[in-house]
Amino acid sequence: MEHKKSKITVRNVSRTFPSADGQCVNALENINFEIEDAYSPAGRDIGEFRVLLGPSGCGKSTLLRLIAGLDRADSGEVLVNDQQVSGPGKDRGMVFQKYTSFPWLTVAGNIAYGLKINGVPGERAKETVAQLIEAIGLSGFENAYPETLSGGMQQRVAIARTLALRPSVILMDEPFGALDAQTRSEMQQLLLKVWDETASTILFVTHDVEEAIYLADRIFIMSAHPGTIVEDVQVPFDRPRDLGLKQRNEFHDLQNYVLGRLRKAPGNGQVRVSV
Repeated sequence: MEHKKSKITVRNVSRTFPSADGQCVNALENINFEIEDAYSPAGRDIGEFRVLLGPSGCGKSTLLRLIAGLDRADSGEVLVNDQQVSGPGKDRGMVFQKYTSFPWLTVAGNIAYGLKINGVPGERAKETVAQLIEAIGLSGFENAYPETLSGGMQQRVAIARTLALRPSVILMDEPFGALDAQTRSEMQQLLLKVWDETASTILFVTHDVEEAIYLADRIFIMSAHPGTIVEDVQVPFDRPRDLGLKQRNEFHDLQNYVLGRLRKAPGNGQVRVSV
């Protein structure tokens, strides 16, 4: 069998920050994991959906920023596609919780931005933008500006802009955390649909247990102070998934197990049980 290619490798990573009183705070301590390419039984590269789950303040976002190349570890190494991360790269796309659209650009202009600065020919960029606008359900809003859109619609734009360059790794930092319950649920379903078509590897940060289980193939459970990975939990549910999954006994059993592991882990940050 062909050896699977490593998408993300984190080895012995630690990160500290100075506190207000001059002491050092251990945000991350000795983090180790590897995410490889995933394949369907037919041999199609389907990517993998991993979730970093832990209480607020446990270092999840810090770890994502290290992988994105927006920060550097004090020790250890981070590799993406077997290459050392030394800064941001177009092989990685990132979606933040805070909406990050350019206010002076339209929906189409925001999605096309990365394509333009990377020299993608005009006609090809136009086709890509049109396909993504349809995929994220914003047909008819091509010429709208971000300030006229709801939070959910703005986050759709951010996801489409990230997908435009077809990154092999997508990093998502609580992208639905500011949305109301109904919009959050809709965005979860949209993300699963779009992800199924891209075969990208997604690493998704949340402190919502229900969201983690509904989205993930595997969940890295983190503890706080210092942030460490205490367990790698496999999510056994088949894909595609629908909202009915959240009502099944097996789903609630796994939810209770994960909550139990979080309660036993060090730290006292907050987690959410459901949306």
